[in-house]
Amino acid sequence: MLRHDPAAFWIVHSQNSETTQGKMANERNVVRLYKEKINLLLDVTQTINEDSTVEELMQEFEILLKEDLQVGKILVFTLADDTWKCILQCNVSDAQREAIDIERDLKKITAIQSLGMDETSSIRGFDAVIPLRHKYHIMGYVLIGDGILGDGVSPTLRNLKFIQALSNLIIVAIENKKMQTKLIKQESLRQELTLASRIQSGLIPPESMLLQTGHTRARSYYHPHDQVGGDYFDIMQLSKRMVGFCIADVSGKGVAAALLMSNFQAMVRALFTAKVSLKELVKELNRRVCQNTKGEKFITLFVGRYDNMTGHLTYVNAGHLPPLLYKRGHVMELVSGSIGLGMLDELPGIDEGDTRVRKGDLLVSYTDGLVEIEDTTGVGSNAEKLMSIMKKGMGIDRTMDEICALAEDTISKGKAFDDTSVMAIEFTRDRVLPF
Repeated sequence: MLRHDPAAFWIVHSQNSETTQGKMANERNVVRLYKEKINLLLDVTQTINEDSTVEELMQEFEILLKEDLQVGKILVFTLADDTWKCILQCNVSDAQREAIDIERDLKKITAIQSLGMDETSSIRGFDAVIPLRHKYHIMGYVLIGDGILGDGVSPTLRNLKFIQALSNLIIVAIENKKMQTKLIKQESLRQELTLASRIQSGLIPPESMLLQTGHTRARSYYHPHDQVGGDYFDIMQLSKRMVGFCIADVSGKGVAAALLMSNFQAMVRALFTAKVSLKELVKELNRRVCQNTKGEKFITLFVGRYDNMTGHLTYVNAGHLPPLLYKRGHVMELVSGSIGLGMLDELPGIDEGDTRVRKGDLLVSYTDGLVEIEDTTGVGSNAEKLMSIMKKGMGIDRTMDEICALAEDTISKGKAFDDTSVMAIEFTRDRVLPF
C-alpha cells in the first residue's frame, strides 16, 4: 500500500498553483496589451473622424509610436502627384534623410522587412521598413528604429504588424483627404466654369438678339469647344445710317481666353463709334491688348462698318480668317488689314478695305473652328465646302442652314478642335445716295 507524503503533495500543489497563476497573469497581460492596442486604434480613428489635417494625423502618429510603442526614430515618405515627400521626421538628421533614395533603397521593398547590418548604408540604423499600400499600390514607406526595451527586444520587431496596421490606417486617411480636396477643387472649378459660361453667354448675343435693321438681316451660330471659349462677335447700331460689326478669336482656349475676350468685348463696345476711323480703332485696341496680355496671347479681329446711305462697307482684317462676301454672283475674300492684335506693340501698317454692297449681297464671317478640322492625316479643312456653299448665292437663311449643318457634322464626329462661331449679314436694300 502506497503512502502519501504530505510534504511532496504540498510541493506539487504549490508548483501547479504557481503555474496556473503564471498562465493567468500572462493571459491578463495579453488581454491588457490587446486592449491598449485597440485603444490606440480608437484614438487614431477618432483623430481621423475629427477631420484632422495631415499635419495633425502625423503628430498623433508620432506620439503613438514614441510614447506608447517606444519607437525611437521615425521617417514617413508618401507619394503625391508622382513625387515622393517626407511628411514625418522624428529623431533623424536631415543628412540621414537626404541620403535615402526612394527609387534605389526602398522601391525594392514590397513587404515588411527587418533590416540587418548588411543593409544599404543609407537606411542602416533603422530596424525595419514598412511599405504602405492603398488600393494595391505602394503609396508610402515608414522607417522605424531605436527604442530598445528593458528585455532587449526591439519594439519595431515586437509591434511590426501593429505599426503597419496603424500606418496603413493613417495613409488611407491621408489619401482620402487628398481625394476629398481634389473633388472639392473640381467642384469649385466646375461651378466657376458654369458661371464663366453663363457670363460669356451674356456677352455673345444669341441669334434671336442680333441687331436687325431696315437695311440688314443677321444670323449667327456659336459653339464653344470647351465649357467656355475665346470667340466673340457682335453687331452694333452706331448711328441712324451706320452699323458696326466684328468677329474675334483669342489664341488658346478655356477660362483664360474667355476672360481676355470678355475684357476685349468691353473695349470694343467703348471705343467703336460712328466717328472713329477703323484704323485708329484697331491701333487703340492693339495698344490695350498688349497692355493686358504682355505678349502672352493675341487676338485676331475682323471689324467692319456699313453705311446704308452710300452702300459703303469699310473694314480692317487684323489677322483673322478672311470673311466671305457674296457679291453679284461671285465670292470675294476680305483680306485688307494688319497682323493680329497683341503680336507687336505697334502695328507696322494697317490697310482699310472698302467695297460697295447692294441688295442681296451676303457677308459671312467665321472663326477657325468652322474650317480647321482634325482628321486621320492631321489637320484638315472645311474651307472648300464653305466656299461651295457661298457660291450658290442662296440668301442668308438657306446659306446659314447649310453652314450650321456643316458645323454640326464636324462637331458630332469629334473633328472640331476649337470654338466655332459664324455671323452672317445680308444687305436687304440698295444705297439711298447715288454713287
